[in-house]
Amino acid sequence: MRLLIVEDEEGLSQALTEIFKKNRIDVDAVLNGIDGLKYAESGIYDAIILDIMLPGMDGLAILKTLRQEKNNVPVILLTAKDDVNDKITGLDTGADDYLTKPFSTDELLARIRALTRRKGELKENVIAFGDLILNKNNWEIQSAKGDAIKLSLKEFRILELLFENPHQIITKEQIIEKIWGGDSNAEYNNVEVYISFLRKKVENLHVAVRIRTARGIGYSLEDETR
Repeated sequence: MRLLIVEDEEGLSQALTEIFKKNRIDVDAVLNGIDGLKYAESGIYDAIILDIMLPGMDGLAILKTLRQEKNNVPVILLTAKDDVNDKITGLDTGADDYLTKPFSTDELLARIRALTRRKGELKENVIAFGDLILNKNNWEIQSAKGDAIKLSLKEFRILELLFENPHQIITKEQIIEKIWGGDSNAEYNNVEVYISFLRKKVENLHVAVRIRTARGIGYSLEDETR
């Protein structure tokens, strides 16, 4: 899962970023509304934490623009105002949830899990494709026989993306945007290195699942028994 934080209080933004990372959640953070809209429009995020009071462009304007563009990414609004009218306006504009500062980070995490679960982003902690199993709890791949190999964070995120789109070619550009972020300096060879690592680990489990290369385009997850 990848989150976007749009929050102009730098201390709060940094604190939330660290909390999400400790919970194995990829996160990008920006400090103003202009950048917030730019990042949000990329379509790579599973949920957005959006402050209402922002420099450049306020959170409600960002939210209104996203919804007009038919972007239905789940959004949790943050505000220092404890005003019922603000909450109603935010929800009517298209927010999925609302938190008033100060708030409990545990509550924020719980609300994010609930939102992404309702949107179908987090269906199970264990996914199976063919005779290969991806365990989201401990970042392991397992064979049907029970053998297991640990993955690094980026290996896990890339394989998770392939698992969620079986038999579909995922381009190198899509992998870089989803795993490294839209403004990353990562290059195609970064993707190729991690795919090489993943292939070796999958092959070491002696399963029928393989990561195939679509030359010059990207990769797909395939079951050789089919």
